[in-house]
Formats: sequence, C-alpha cells, structure tokens
Amino acid sequence: MSELFDAVDALLASRATLPLPAERKRLRVAHGLTIDEVATALKVRRATVSGWEAGKTEPRPPERDAYARLLDKLAELYPAAGADVAAPVQDAAVPAPFTAASDPEETRTPSTGPAPEVADVTAPENPAPVAAAPAAAPRPARTTRTSSTSPRTGAKKAAPAGTPAPGTDPRFENGPLAVVDVEDGKALAYCTGGLVLDVPAKSIPALVDWTLREAKLGAPKLAGPGKDADPLLVLTEAALERYGLPATLTEEERLAGRLPEGHTVIRQLARAEWKLTKRGFGPWARIYRPATGSERACVQLCIPSWNALDTRHWGEAGQLPPAELARVLGVYASRVMTPRGSTAVTGLELMTALHPPTRASEPDADGKRHSEHNPGSLGKDAIDPMNWPPCEVPDGHPVLKDLPRFHVRGPGEKLFEEAYDWARPMTDAECTLRHLVGIDVNMAFAAGANGLNVGLGEATHVKNPVFDPKLPGSWLVDLSHVDLSRVKVGKEWVELDGGLLPSPFTPKGERPEGPAWYATPTVAYAVELGYAVRPVEAWVRRENGRYLDGWYNRLRDAYLATMADLGVDTDLSPADFLTAMNGYKSRDPELGLVVSAVKATVKGGLGKLRERPRGEGWRPGEPWRALSRPTWRPDIRAAVIARTRINLHRKIVKHASFTGQYPIAILSDCVVYAADGESPLDFLPYREGKPLPGGFKLGINPGLVKHEGTQTVLWGEEVREKFDAPDLNLARYIKDGTVTDADNGE
Repeated sequence: MSELFDAVDALLASRATLPLPAERKRLRVAHGLTIDEVATALKVRRATVSGWEAGKTEPRPPERDAYARLLDKLAELYPAAGADVAAPVQDAAVPAPFTAASDPEETRTPSTGPAPEVADVTAPENPAPVAAAPAAAPRPARTTRTSSTSPRTGAKKAAPAGTPAPGTDPRFENGPLAVVDVEDGKALAYCTGGLVLDVPAKSIPALVDWTLREAKLGAPKLAGPGKDADPLLVLTEAALERYGLPATLTEEERLAGRLPEGHTVIRQLARAEWKLTKRGFGPWARIYRPATGSERACVQLCIPSWNALDTRHWGEAGQLPPAELARVLGVYASRVMTPRGSTAVTGLELMTALHPPTRASEPDADGKRHSEHNPGSLGKDAIDPMNWPPCEVPDGHPVLKDLPRFHVRGPGEKLFEEAYDWARPMTDAECTLRHLVGIDVNMAFAAGANGLNVGLGEATHVKNPVFDPKLPGSWLVDLSHVDLSRVKVGKEWVELDGGLLPSPFTPKGERPEGPAWYATPTVAYAVELGYAVRPVEAWVRRENGRYLDGWYNRLRDAYLATMADLGVDTDLSPADFLTAMNGYKSRDPELGLVVSAVKATVKGGLGKLRERPRGEGWRPGEPWRALSRPTWRPDIRAAVIARTRINLHRKIVKHASFTGQYPIAILSDCVVYAADGESPLDFLPYREGKPLPGGFKLGINPGLVKHEGTQTVLWGEEVREKFDAPDLNLARYIKDGTVTDADNGE
C-alpha cells in the first residue's frame, strides 16, 4: 500500500497549484527574498527560478511541491490587496526601463589626475546565468515598535528587492550585521531583512557580550577550511553618545586613525579582558579575546561618522537611516562578504577567505589532525622582503636599499605594468564627424583576473630563458621590434595604421625602446601579434595557479545580481541594454551604492596587493607593515593589470582591422571613438544583432562594454585648443564634458 500512497503523492505534487508568474515574483519580493536565496533553498539554478517567474518554464517534482509550499506560505503573509491572483497581474513595482527613457544617471565631475593605479580595464567575456529583472521597490519602512525584548515582530512594509533575508544558519539567524541606533532612550539593532532587536547593553563591553551570546549575528565561512565571518555592528551617532564615544574624531585622532589609549571606553574593554587589534579603536575597530580551540570571540565595529564608509566608494551610505543602511551593508555582506574595513581591505580579505592559507591534515597515527598548507593558497608566511625580485618591488623597498638615494629606475630595472592613459590628435577625417563617443568596460580588472595563472610562491631567477606563456613571472625582453602596422589578428596578417594605435606594451602608449621588464601576459601578446621574443633574463614562479578565479566569480555574481535588481539583465539586446543603463541607479539608489562598493572592492583589493608605506615613521630601505602579509604580492597585481590592458588592446586591434576606426583616447577602461551618431551603436559593428567576434560587445557582463558618454567633436577640439594641449586625454572628461584643468599627465 505504501507504494500506492507514494504514487498518489507524486501525482499530487506534479499537479501542485501555482500562482501565475507575476504573482510568484510579487510574493518573493514582498518577503524580501532574492532569486539567489530561493534557488539555494530549492537546490536549483538561479536561471531556473528566473524562468519560473518569467513564465518561460514551469517547475517539476520534487521542486514543484516545495515551490508551491513556499508560495502558499508567502501568500498567507502577503495576500494580494484587492486583486485576483488567478488572473494575470501587472507587478507595479517592476521597472519598465526598456520602453521609456529613465532619468539620466548621476553625473560626476571627473578628476584631472592620472589614471588610477588599479582601475577597471578590458577583460575576457564571461557570460553568467541569465537573471530576471527584479522589482525596484521603495526604501524599507521603519518597523513598528513593540514592547517585546525578543526580535520585534511589529507590522512592517514589504522589504525592497535585493534585501537579504536573515541567515539560514541557526547560529547566524539574524544575519551578518546590525546597525545600532537609539530611539526614545532605547537601543535598537536594525538587522537585515527588516528585523529589529532590542539591545539591553549599557556599555561597549556589554554590547560585545550581547552580540556574541544573544544577537545571533555573523555569517558562515566562504570556503571549507576558512573561518566564519565575525558579527559586524554599525554604530550611529546616537549609539556613540549612548556608549560614551565621540560623534566625530578630533583632527589628531583622525590622523592617528584611532582613539587615544587612555580613553574611557578602551579602559572599560581592558578591565573586561577584551583586546583591540593593532589598529586600535578606530573607524573599523575589532574587539576580541584569544580563540579557544575552534571558538572565536570577536566583534567588529563600523563607525560611519568617523569616516568608516568612504564616500568615494560608498557614496552617502553613512548618512542613511539605520534600516536603509542595514539593507545596503546587508546586501553587500550577503553577496560579497561582511565588510572587514574599507572596500580595499575587504577585497583583499575576500581573497584569503576564499583561499585560506591552511587546512586540517588527514589524521595521523594517533588520529589527530594538524594544520597544514592549503594547496592553491598563498600560505600563511609572507615572502622574505630580501627574496623579492628587485624589478617587481616599488621604490624604497628593503631589497633596493643599496641604490643611490636619488636613483631613478628605468624600464630595464623596474616592472611598470599600469592601466592606459593615452591620447592622440584627431585626424582630418575624424574632425569631419560630429560626435565623440566613449565606451567603458564593465568590471574589467575583475574579469582580467579570471582564469589568470599567477605565482603562488617565491620567484626563481633565470638567465636567457625560453619564454613560456603559461609560466607567470617578470621578463626582461626587447619588444621595440613589434610593428603595429602589420600584425596577426587570429591566424591572418593584417595591415593597420600603426601611428593611430597605442603601443600595447606601455601605459602611455609609446613604443618601447630597448629591453624592459614585462609581466607574462604582455610578452605573450607580442607573440600573439606574430613576433618572436628573446628574453635576456626572467624571474619566474614555478608554483602557480588560478588563485583569483573564486574571487572573480564572487564579485562578478555580486555585481550581476545587483544590476539585475536594478533592471539590467545579462540577456538584453544591445538597444535594450543601453536603455536599461540609462539612469539605472535612480531606480533604487541604495542598490546603486552597493554596485559602486562592489566595483571599489575590485580595484581596492588589487591595489592592496602592492600596498605602499603609509607614514608610520618609515624610511626608504626599511620594511613596512604590509610586507609581513602573505597577500603583499605586487607581481599578481602587475599580471592582472597587464592582462586587462592587453585585452583592451586586442579588442581595439580587432575593431580597427574590421572597421578602419581607431581610438582617439583611452583612460583605464574607457575608450573614445569619433562617430557620426551619439550612440555606441553608431560605430560598433553589429550584424543581425550579433557583434564582431572578439571585438567590443554591449552588455552588462564583466568584459563587455557600456556607454560612458558622448560629446561633440567641436567640444573636443575647443578644450584641447583652450589648454593648448593637442594630446589632452578626452576620455577623462567624456562622461559629462566638464574640464576643470589641463591634463598634464602627472
């Protein structure tokens, strides 16, 4: 009989009643769930849930029964107001960016400084799963207060799209973080997903104890041998006042980056046997007790009024009300990781979290496990400063201490892989066109890191080596013979106007003169263009691997998921994509802040790989603090930058060989072309909706391009004439046309 009952149950599950697609989406959004969270719970792909909500596919058993159960429960919590859900329903919260122009995107006044040391540049195309365009819902409303001392369950509005639900791990059921505020004399902790907790603590030590014992905050580890994320508390100005902390730092404290050691709160922590890390009680304070076994006791604080959330990367997030700030940081924490400091620090910490330096060994003869090196990681020990190749380190490094004080290293002594900052005068033919159109590569540096083989250990010095494109390292080689007027594109030689192209080997686009140090991707590109290379010497890393793949995947997925929440999907046609990008941040400004922070995490994390000394009484030739980290790896940074610059040049060459069009200016990930129309579609070659293979392609995936801005050719000529600078880099100002000073390239 049991088999018969099982068969009947299977029939019922296969016919489980589901609401219409629009209602499925409405219910998910009403509960603040993301497509990723539903997909994880049902053990299906993100694209599968997206298809169910779009009506393209229907779930099958056993997922259908589970999905129906989820929707039934959500329907009880969020009944449709005055609507028959059995009939097609138009979700009013879904933006319609593809049929009508949206508000223009926020503009910014560009800097007149040089290209950033680590900036988004072109990278390989890496299609990701198609994401449905989630609703652009309003900001969360404050939860109605109750007298309960447990999690507050007062009435609240539906959480906006992109709001992470509290964690599913019972240890962290209230999410990764909370924003602590004070209202009517009571301390409240605003968690992700709209949850609000009462905070009984009256002091910072008591707040730390409450967080670890009762708050159930934190996040599970990102990799098997890794560690769980410590809970993060964000303190508002009202909370600072309650706990005896200043609302702002004095100038002296700001420069020191911390409160003085004698501050009352620091003494309170010491009496309670809590410790602070070396950076002290600053904007990102970490309060801990030494670990006991596998148990950690650590809480991180974030203090926005002390400039913890840099406005260059987080915009005005620090000024948001507590619930909205919890949402912004919660989305970032769920998709990237719980912030560990600035976006740069978090980007670097993400690398380690995904590739922990050690792991537990197999049991020994006594059945005990020990800590051992985790293959594929950078290990737990930093490279000895004196073992670094002299060509790979910045000026002032200990390995260079014997150089004359004012010696300036040239290309034959120093590896100089940086992003493009290049421009040229326009030709007569280009001056007859009407517009200058800038295109910008999405998440280029992140995509440049994807699939890149980098060194994991120390370098080996080799004389007169045979170049191996699969071997990461630095190569001293003469590439001055590479002639851009005749290069290989694919398997065929093509003739180009080399005078209108930047050199792929130097950031300023100048043709190299004599031997110089290059990273492996740069030398490999010379071979790809059809030219032989004969290195004089090299520093190679025989222990290597694709260390940054997981890092790229995590940041790519965070970027694409958030852009999908803003109505920009991966499967849009070129025209629809351009329309969707128009004013996308205005659809949900809070998620727009998350997008900016994710981008800053990419650039900052790579920049931290070559962190320079920052005060600390440092003198040239002496080691600085960052050198003690296993993640101080300027060679990896150089390889990523080289690859992204080369990928951009490859697309430029492909475009020139096919269309005869050449760039006028390049700045990091932005390329400017002259065209008759105002849109990228007016000069990018598309045939029946398909782009030129290997060339520029419009889309949101990392490595694809978007519209950066359009100005007139007349504007370009006028600003160059105004500053008497025929090589003024117009890519720097193409977004809004504002030119505040001459570009001297310094």
